[in-house]
Amino acid sequence: MLALKVHDKDNVATVFAEGIHCGSELDVRDKKGNLQRLKTLNAIPYGHKLAIKEIPKGEMIVKYGEIIGIATKEIRTGDYVHVHNLDSLRGRGDL
Repeated sequence: MLALKVHDKDNVATVFAEGIHCGSELDVRDKKGNLQRLKTLNAIPYGHKLAIKEIPKGEMIVKYGEIIGIATKEIRTGDYVHVHNLDSLRGRGDL
């Protein structure tokens, strides 16, 4: 099962697999071919975000090298990252 980290600054990766459940093991690959194996802490739908490191409450969420939001609570490595723990900053004029 695969997830991709596109940019060195990213703290989330995009899941490219179906049927990801709590406890699934994913290989997170970056553009250099480096591999990080993670165990998921939640079910994660195809195309959604997975935390690839600990993200404290208030820290920026970075995907594709761009800030896409802010963590509204502590996010653990392997957590599903979505509207339940991320506040989007896009289109609000915050950045």
